[in-house]
Amino acid sequence: MDLLILVFTIVLVLSSALMVMLVLLHKGRGGGLSDMFGGGVSSSLGGSSVAEKNLDRITIATGVLWFATVIALGMLYAY
Repeated sequence: MDLLILVFTIVLVLSSALMVMLVLLHKGRGGGLSDMFGGGVSSSLGGSSVAEKNLDRITIATGVLWFATVIALGMLYAY
């Protein structure tokens, strides 16, 4: 049981750090850190690029993983 809690805790820490990085890479109203990596150049086409869509998908998947890990840790600590 302790090994399982340790594994979920490590997954939680890694997914939390990844989530912070992914959210900061998103293009926001003010730009943010995405400007530093070339995200500040706006396209006149008005649509989302493939890279932005993939970044959205990866961010959502990381959020789901983070949420599932929090729920699993909560259930493990309850018993």
